[in-house]
Amino acid sequence: MSYDLVIRNGLVVDGTGKARYQADVAVAGGKVAEIGKVSESGKRTIDAHGLVVTPGFVDPHTHYDAQICWDGAVTPSSWHGVTSVVMGNCGVGIAPCKPAAREIAMKDLVNVEGIPFDVLNQGITWDWETFPEFMDAAANRQPSLNLAFLAPLTPFRHYVMGEASMERAATAEETARIAGLIGEAMDKGALGFSSTTLNQHMGFEGKPLACRNASREEMKAYANVLKAKGKGAIEIALTRQVGVLEQDQCELLDFLLEESGRPVTFIALFDRDDIPEAVRDTLRRAAPMIAKGARPQTSPLPLTRECNMDNPFAFAAFPSWKRVFADTSKAAQRQVYADPTFRAQFRHDLKSPTGFSDWRRMVVHNVANPALKQWERQSIAEIGQAQNKDGVDAFLDLVLADDLDLELTISSWNTREDRMRELLNNPAILMALGDGGAHVDMLCDAGYPTYLLGTWVREKQAITLEEGVRKLTSDPADLFGLADRGRLAVGAPADIAIFDPDRIGSTNHGERRHDLPGGAKRIVMPSKGVEYTVVNGAVTWEQGKLTEAKAGKVLRA
Repeated sequence: MSYDLVIRNGLVVDGTGKARYQADVAVAGGKVAEIGKVSESGKRTIDAHGLVVTPGFVDPHTHYDAQICWDGAVTPSSWHGVTSVVMGNCGVGIAPCKPAAREIAMKDLVNVEGIPFDVLNQGITWDWETFPEFMDAAANRQPSLNLAFLAPLTPFRHYVMGEASMERAATAEETARIAGLIGEAMDKGALGFSSTTLNQHMGFEGKPLACRNASREEMKAYANVLKAKGKGAIEIALTRQVGVLEQDQCELLDFLLEESGRPVTFIALFDRDDIPEAVRDTLRRAAPMIAKGARPQTSPLPLTRECNMDNPFAFAAFPSWKRVFADTSKAAQRQVYADPTFRAQFRHDLKSPTGFSDWRRMVVHNVANPALKQWERQSIAEIGQAQNKDGVDAFLDLVLADDLDLELTISSWNTREDRMRELLNNPAILMALGDGGAHVDMLCDAGYPTYLLGTWVREKQAITLEEGVRKLTSDPADLFGLADRGRLAVGAPADIAIFDPDRIGSTNHGERRHDLPGGAKRIVMPSKGVEYTVVNGAVTWEQGKLTEAKAGKVLRA
């Protein structure tokens, strides 16, 4: 017989953590047909001598919900060996959605995920209303990658409650209707549901994202849906202070685990040098919940954000900045930034750790006003010292002088190598937080799979190749019940990444492109060393370029 594809002479790392071995891999009908010494020929043969052959990577934390409307290749994840993405995280999304509520749904994404309104308004196709229709619409577009969906709680609450969802808890009747819709979504293949408790997750008109108003009774009802169906997982943005798990959050985490009987994965577990023991304390506090199935998420990347002051999401955690998000027009922002009362409130907020507290880590990347060019590549601390101002005044005076066009780089979290080694070697921690599709003008961490393999596996040898691949494949697939993904095994779908172990990698600082709808800017992360990617048997990435193959599917749990 002749196979569709034969990958010869590769170093197979099968995704389970088992030791690597040399073998051929044959593909037929979109599935792995044989692993070993393949004697038959293939319609196509790839010589993988010197290359590593693994399952395609599974990215469990993305926000591509809108982007899949205009970018079926799901870039840049598809450049990094990723073959399946999970979206609908953090309780925010665009389905279900009635036509009259589309602006609200889009502005939730603007405020929470940092995607420009004009991009969403031009790019979202709105060929659905219900969540099952949304999943079907995604499948009908024939994407390049596999797409999987969590049911985000905000649009579900809004679909039933209208704008009251942004103001109050649901009644018993409303709760039952919302739970019914979540159950319907899961019957159609949704992987579970997501929510958030984060203060910075403010949606339409600067109001709390609707899922933040869900009562404990509501959360019980929604978690019970998973228990009744015996499947699914919950994702929740839980730590109001990054890396710090507080007592009420521990109680909520334990509650969700008990009421669902299912895994609960939560964010965000970044190492912080401003609170040096935060991650260790959080892991000790979470240990009883981890034993029940809780999975904290981290990223292998140091977090480096670009911040455009037209969309200052980086400051959304500060209570004083709520005024900014209530009206993000330039005129309104200028008025707030110039207000001495606002500045005093901001100074007060900075006394409490929030993930940003060091003006030395905020650097001016670009200014539009030629008179300010001298300050490019200078930190706010350096500018303040030169102008004899504190950080708040130096920063906001510069923002106003550049008419809010100022672009900044903010470096924070996951910067200590010894602590990162601890996180990477903790089997309870889920490698995730790529946030693909979100914060498009600030950062791009969607390249974390190649960064993990290049920086932490090859260069620093912090973890083995087998464990690095497991963390990117079977581990996230198993969490979300995608049992046939994340492994190279006979009979499994042929999702395969083939890479050069000596070249695989990416950086922690992306490059700019103007390829969003309307020509808007985004930050993307190129990859190195990914030679081929195969999705359901079709080669979708070949030696640095996407192919025309559109073999992706909607994965239904």
